[in-house]
Amino acid sequence: MTDRSRPAQQSPQPHAPFDRAAVRRHRDRAAAGLDGHDFLFREVADRLADRLSDVTRRFPRALDLGCHGGEVAEVIAGRGGVETLIQCDLSPAMSRRAGGNGNPTLCGDEEALPFGAAAFDLVMSNLSLHWVNDLPGALAQIRHCLRPDGLFLAALLAGDTLAELRGSLIEAELALTDGASPRVSPIADMRDLAGLLQRAGFALPVVDSDTITVSYADPFRLMRDLRGMGETNAVTARQRGFAARGLFLEAASRYRERYGDADGRVRATFQVVYLTAWTPHESQQKPLRPGSARARLADALGAEERPAGEKTAPK
Repeated sequence: MTDRSRPAQQSPQPHAPFDRAAVRRHRDRAAAGLDGHDFLFREVADRLADRLSDVTRRFPRALDLGCHGGEVAEVIAGRGGVETLIQCDLSPAMSRRAGGNGNPTLCGDEEALPFGAAAFDLVMSNLSLHWVNDLPGALAQIRHCLRPDGLFLAALLAGDTLAELRGSLIEAELALTDGASPRVSPIADMRDLAGLLQRAGFALPVVDSDTITVSYADPFRLMRDLRGMGETNAVTARQRGFAARGLFLEAASRYRERYGDADGRVRATFQVVYLTAWTPHESQQKPLRPGSARARLADALGAEERPAGEKTAPK
């Protein structure tokens, strides 16, 4: 079932890093022309599907959280034993677009999931959770709607994503004005994500990353792609109104100077972090209790075991 209702417009929460209403508007605007800009969603969806294929379990009921145009649904057909895939996106226009592939869709917010406990065997999320204000809370909700021994598999942008654009915009704005305003969203730190998964109650968390480098004819092509993906600036503290005159021309010039190649093309870096975790279940492997080992490490190494603190006499 496709939910065609539009959620009520919300004002940004105080101290929230992201304006979720702006995220929704950007996706709504991008939905109609997404085909021309969805290369990153498709590439990462394919990499997520490969990870799912590595798991020998079956997941009959699955959720695609932040489904965009339905890229995950296209690549996991027949994988993981998925029989029913529910697609959910913050944007009504995106959820309607994804509904064209025949899977049930609805409009829903990652920060307030409309699902009951143990509703799914698998939750996947493709490049959506980096726009969530309360990531620990969202992870806890995802865990709540997964059955015991259910799998959570997600990808989000982090680390060095768009470092070239970020630096060029800051330098240009500092050169033209008295200060710089946020123009590229803050990015999660990969080192913190495994801890957040454990804090949310997940077991066996694994965090790894890929770097995807894209070549563009000029920085403005990159900016058009970001707009076409619905990934433009939604930072709550962003500057409202018009940018300083000449800002983007100056930023593009600095971008080319620092990151251009011999052919005049520029690179853009996307660091994609993958999260894999399970809801706890008694069948899962657990660490051994201290002192329960049946063999001594010294025997395996052919070494002499000495009490802690005892020094070896000089020869």
